[in-house]
Amino acid sequence: MQFKNIIYEKKNGVAKITLNRPDVMNALDAKTLEEMCDACQDIENDISVRVAVVTATGRAFCTGADLTGIASIPPDKPRDYFLRLWNKAFSAIENLSVPVIAAVNGIALAGGLELVMVCDLAIAGDNVKMSDQHANRGLTPGGGASQRLPRLIGIRKAKELLYTGDRITAAEAERLGLINKAVPADKLEEATNELVNKLLTKSPMAMRAVKKLVNLGMEGSLETGLEMEMVAMTAHGTTEDFAEGVKSFLEGRQPQFPGR
Repeated sequence: MQFKNIIYEKKNGVAKITLNRPDVMNALDAKTLEEMCDACQDIENDISVRVAVVTATGRAFCTGADLTGIASIPPDKPRDYFLRLWNKAFSAIENLSVPVIAAVNGIALAGGLELVMVCDLAIAGDNVKMSDQHANRGLTPGGGASQRLPRLIGIRKAKELLYTGDRITAAEAERLGLINKAVPADKLEEATNELVNKLLTKSPMAMRAVKKLVNLGMEGSLETGLEMEMVAMTAHGTTEDFAEGVKSFLEGRQPQFPGR
């Protein structure tokens, strides 16, 4: 697959989407969002992929929407064309069946912060600054910040960040639960690879099931979630990963999950 605005790589069970517009601090235009959708579709179609990573080149992870790109959208497109494309791309990342790790470098502002939130896990360099910033420019969130941020960090702190646009450090983001870990900036790739390699030793089928259960469970009652968990566990018991997990335990060895 050929891409212009992202770098898309697959190797040893890992798919990597790298935003590659450093000249505009990886702001997202329609073309970039379309390419992200295409990459996500390829990941879903490739059963060998077990983990995905989202990162960026240059000194910024992502500064949000490319406002000049919005202005260049053809007039024959619907008024909400860009927002619908945006949410399609972000939902594609959020709903990937494999775990997705955000490796955050530089700054993540507005839509860049929203991109961090749609990933399952996030690691950031200690030089990272994060902010919503929509209110600073007379805008409202259009990529999920008003919905996902309260779910991640709680309603009061979320409102504070959404109202003020204040920038927070990676250490503060970790304290709030917005990211999993802040690491020295020059260790970001190493820390990301460590997490990737840890996940590669786990059952792909179990991780897929757990991701779906957690995401769906956040939208419903505890009772409904527990029922879904029971159904999912029963279905998971028919997989080869389940059989290998039990067998390896009884044989006293590390499991080799086939991902089926």
